[in-house]
Amino acid sequence: MTVRERFSAHGTRFVISEREFDRRSSSLKAVLFDWDGVFNDGFKDAEGGSPFSEVDSMGVNLLRFSLWLKNEGRLPKAGIITGQQNPFAEGFAQRECFHGLYMGFANKPEALEQFLATHGLRAEEVAFFFDDVLDLPVAERCGLRVLLGHRATHQFQRTTEARGAADVIIPFGGGHHGLREACELLISLWGNWEEVVDHRARFSETYQRYLAERQAVQALVVRKER
Repeated sequence: MTVRERFSAHGTRFVISEREFDRRSSSLKAVLFDWDGVFNDGFKDAEGGSPFSEVDSMGVNLLRFSLWLKNEGRLPKAGIITGQQNPFAEGFAQRECFHGLYMGFANKPEALEQFLATHGLRAEEVAFFFDDVLDLPVAERCGLRVLLGHRATHQFQRTTEARGAADVIIPFGGGHHGLREACELLISLWGNWEEVVDHRARFSETYQRYLAERQAVQALVVRKER
């Protein structure tokens, strides 16, 4: 079975052709994530905090390493956009050495513009992972769009597909490790899954070079007060 066939058997829907996916992937220089509903199930505490899973964290790290290998040792920019002031997201971004965390952005395109300007990127060079309505204006601009499909969002998934705002739709939401599934899918489609796993498992010199570059990143935290 091909990679597409295997993931399709799990319920993944491919909105674009294999050729178009390869075209969109060819220029990627950054990964950008919504937080609530992507790294978690969307439930929050009274202060607006919502945690993350180490399963998904590993997936994101492998994804960044895969793109680093794919782009011949150029570290992809990594960012998170969330509408809340979230200490869990801040702790994650700092621990995982993301380039940027944009909190309190109810109008998420404002955060996208800042992320692009800070790193000299074009929107088509960004892969975006998202799950809900507030993310649509960002998804409609980014180069590769991965929608995490919660069980209760069938109509939203249809609308997103009709608007041309998703390229791949994962059948699992954030509370069921849809982000990890999405990361493993992209790595496999890019053709270096075995290489990525082998380097990480052996903690090879190649992986250590990537890790040193990643760890040198200081997360820029941008807070937008309402």
